[in-house]
Amino acid sequence: MTRQDLFRYVAEEFAEDYREGELERREFLRRTVWLGGGIPGAKALLTSLGITGVSLSELAQAQQAPAQTQQAQAQPLVSPADPAIQVRELNYKARDIDQVAYLARPVGGGSHPGVIVIHENRGLQPHIQDVARRLAKAGYIALAPDLVSKIGSTARITDTAQISAYLAQAGGDEHMANLQEALRVLKATQGVQPDKLGVTGFCFGGGLTWRMATEVPELKAAVPFYGPAPDLAKVPNIKAAVLGIYGGNDTRINAGIPALEAALKAANIRYQIKIYEGANHAFHNDTGANYKKDAAEDAWNLTLNWFKTYLA
Repeated sequence: MTRQDLFRYVAEEFAEDYREGELERREFLRRTVWLGGGIPGAKALLTSLGITGVSLSELAQAQQAPAQTQQAQAQPLVSPADPAIQVRELNYKARDIDQVAYLARPVGGGSHPGVIVIHENRGLQPHIQDVARRLAKAGYIALAPDLVSKIGSTARITDTAQISAYLAQAGGDEHMANLQEALRVLKATQGVQPDKLGVTGFCFGGGLTWRMATEVPELKAAVPFYGPAPDLAKVPNIKAAVLGIYGGNDTRINAGIPALEAALKAANIRYQIKIYEGANHAFHNDTGANYKKDAAEDAWNLTLNWFKTYLA
């Protein structure tokens, strides 16, 4: 995902959530002001999204409004106190940035495959930490880097609109550089088998998972959840086995599947595309409005089987 693609992806996701009633109008406009870098930029962005009838005064009022209250978090599937795993915040310096990540691993000694977990456009939220713990419970050492580290980390920013705006504006090259550093840290972590590396990511992170697959040849397996397609010209560079997971109702993202699948076939890439009918974008996130339990559970089982097959 290029800077322009990433920016457009986040803008369209905001608009889609608004149209589907998941974002109140004022909150949608407030996020657009953040993303557009101010009221004039927001006005132009709304026009490009086909949303008209928004005055400058309404945008100004939205800019001053408090953030929309987030939904209560679901109970994690794997507790941080689970005796089978160990978890901690990992801090490291890379690219002159104080980087933050969440590390989860099985207890005891021995060696394990390593998996990078890439968060959604809301940053390193509790759900992504839970995903890392689920992987640890299954026998992997999982590292979830916080791609918001440059501006202070997700935990220090209470407004997810600011987080999303930063992630969109920073661009894919910035995020890829930080993901490469995270992979370096994961490889150097005690117990990680450096020749057995995988990646998974969700929404925004799904797009970056596809991009990592095209740019990091040492990856053995990748599982992007409903991520926008990568640069198709780079698909032949993929060395990992890729499992792409999508929701059947996610028409915005799914529009890119046919061309992507054609490129994967032409390049003879090991891949599988799984589409869950009746599921929306972000259906795996059990803290979100689109959570679909049966699809999420099946997709997670597929993910674990994929990693078991290609990271064994």
